[in-house]
Amino acid sequence: MTTNSVPVDDADAARLLLSETTGLLLDFDGPVCSVFSGFPAPVVAGQLRETLAQGGHNRLPTEVQETDDPFDVFRYAASLGVKEARYVEAAMRAHEVEAMATAEPTIASHDLIRAWSKTGRSLAIVSNNSVASISSYLHLHELTDAVDVISARTDSDPDLLKPNPYLVEIAVSKLNLHATQCIFIGDSVADITAGLRSEVFPIGYA
Repeated sequence: MTTNSVPVDDADAARLLLSETTGLLLDFDGPVCSVFSGFPAPVVAGQLRETLAQGGHNRLPTEVQETDDPFDVFRYAASLGVKEARYVEAAMRAHEVEAMATAEPTIASHDLIRAWSKTGRSLAIVSNNSVASISSYLHLHELTDAVDVISARTDSDPDLLKPNPYLVEIAVSKLNLHATQCIFIGDSVADITAGLRSEVFPIGYA
């Protein structure tokens, strides 16, 4: 890439960057779809707290008790031990897969994925969501053949998730590309941080 930064919403600059890119990396929840649009994240977070309660963990820190983010509960479970992390991750994965039936596609995201695939260039999904849920969504919307790599959660270790660059680096490696040949579109600070740490060019999606 020849540009270190571009103005916000500069379509021409973004188009130029994409035209020079060999590998496109997309975060899933946001750039591709709204994962919990039909199965609200606060409900999932509550059910994960119930999973912890069933394991005897009834007294949770206030921030964990009040959070609407399932990943906050998952990270707390991991701090309790390997067994708790595995139980909560498995429960979250099941909820994510269930949520795919009602996940709302982001406007034009499917068009982008299909159009990019037709150019013969590489495309990967890089996400903190589970591989199982992403695979389910792609199958449901007939996008499986347009995505070359899914680099997403397969483990109960939250430290491997973004902002750790691990998943981005896995995607770049599986695409057989160098980081400087790739752009990563994400909608969170964690995405941008992971992109910068892995030396791909990040674009913030809002």
